Amino acid sequence: MLQRALKEYIETLTTRRGCSAKTIEAYRRDLTPWIAFLEEKYAALPDTKKNDPLLLRLYLRGRSEAGVSNRSLARFLSAVSGFQKYLSVSTKYKPCLFKLPRMKYSTAIPTFLPQKQAGELFVGPAGSRDPKSFFYRRDFIMIALLYATGIRREELASIRLTDIDRTSGLITVTGKGNKVRVVPVGDQTLADLKDYLAERARFLQAHGTSSEQLLLNRYGGSLSVRSIDRLVKQFGRSKGVEFTPHTLRHSFATHLLENGADLMLIKEILGHASLSTTQKYTHVTAESMKKVYRKAHPRSGTKE
Repeated sequence: MLQRALKEYIETLTTRRGCSAKTIEAYRRDLTPWIAFLEEKYAALPDTKKNDPLLLRLYLRGRSEAGVSNRSLARFLSAVSGFQKYLSVSTKYKPCLFKLPRMKYSTAIPTFLPQKQAGELFVGPAGSRDPKSFFYRRDFIMIALLYATGIRREELASIRLTDIDRTSGLITVTGKGNKVRVVPVGDQTLADLKDYLAERARFLQAHGTSSEQLLLNRYGGSLSVRSIDRLVKQFGRSKGVEFTPHTLRHSFATHLLENGADLMLIKEILGHASLSTTQKYTHVTAESMKKVYRKAHPRSGTKE
């Protein structure tokens, strides 16, 4: 019964809510073992005992003992909450509804590059590569766009030429849940983009192919998310720095906030659904201020 309900729920997430494949897979991964656990327990229980909160506590304890973090358990409870709302429209699923606890977990402060270090990424070629080659310009513009706009790697991979308005300096991106937003691009990045597009046109002409995707692989096809992740890390290492596409997103938001940008503006550019998600960057800047204070102030208590 529940297995069928889960299948229908996943289909609903796909067709009606437009959730991404990654989100749907996360729901499936969290809910499948929970449903298997319930069906195993329900086989020996009368209906009056089936939504006993002890069952949920037993499941959570088992997951915790298996080494699952509180953050992952909180995500699981969020998935169960959505599934239960779907089930609640039918009275036959009443024994499957539980009162869900709230999980507390510590929020890790996002990692980011200092502003000076981020600026150094765009000075001089990376390693021994030809700065005028297509592949160098492609990788360079990936780094530039990730840092200059704060977009996600999946959003970067999906950008088409028609999404770029070079006159107004704006790029239209499609984010989580297929939500579309517009992000600004600075003049310097637009100039870098112009250089890349010229080299890109020569590359496609040499390969006798065409593509509407902004980023291309060695065959002239679209560059995958996995390749973006690999190439960004590779570019960083050639500069002597370890970072990921998400590090650049965190750096973008942190540097805006450090330089006085409004939190609501940052929220809109990042495409966050909730301001509370964006507020984590205030903790980042607070930590930075504390480090400077401890290092510089004579009454900070720091010993040399």
